[in-house]
Amino acid sequence: MNLAPYIDLTLLKPDATPEQIARLCAEAATHRFASVCVPPCYVRQAVEALQGSGVAVCTVIGFPLGYSLAKVKFFEGHLALTDGATELDMVLNIGALKAGRHEEVEEEIGQLAELCRLRGALLKVIIETALLTDDEIVTACQLCAEAGANFVKTSTGFASRGASVADIELMRASLPTHIRLKASGGIRTRAAALALVAAGADRLGASDGVALLAEPAAESASKPAAYDSDHDSDPVS
Repeated sequence: MNLAPYIDLTLLKPDATPEQIARLCAEAATHRFASVCVPPCYVRQAVEALQGSGVAVCTVIGFPLGYSLAKVKFFEGHLALTDGATELDMVLNIGALKAGRHEEVEEEIGQLAELCRLRGALLKVIIETALLTDDEIVTACQLCAEAGANFVKTSTGFASRGASVADIELMRASLPTHIRLKASGGIRTRAAALALVAAGADRLGASDGVALLAEPAAESASKPAAYDSDHDSDPVS
């Protein structure tokens, strides 16, 4: 299985440099990954580097904690789209979700979803499954669907764990079929990536996507999908 079309090749470390972003974009163009996911300050550089490559440029909004004001997230999204991004990965307000302020959460997502729709972009909503109960995961998925998100995404890569097969299976069962899923956080082996895809993931956020492609295709996909809390060494989108 060719994993490249599933992968958002990601570099979101706080010390990311322009040279590292340039290498990321070169790798993405060579291997034809779905997108690169870069900090907002590097969107223009990535757009220029990937022009004509077919690789999308994604960036993050309200990242990584999600508690920015809704109007700040909206303005972040507006600026990112103006700079040329075509995919936005937004962290929802996790505290508001846990407090039961569901209308507030849905409205925040809906505002960005409408902006993305008008600009021909995709919105992925990060729900940070490590911080939620199963019931809260189901509720978050329902709010994302009702608000018009294109994807629901598991993790920022900055919490105690990243994606798991169980998360993806629960999210897939909680969403209509037209809403896609992105798994992210500590996807370090081909076996883990394949297990997440088999569970229903349509995209994978990975900072080491080239290594995932290089692993032997025969590696067993029966191994459990791993996650890693070492977010200083591998924050993912």
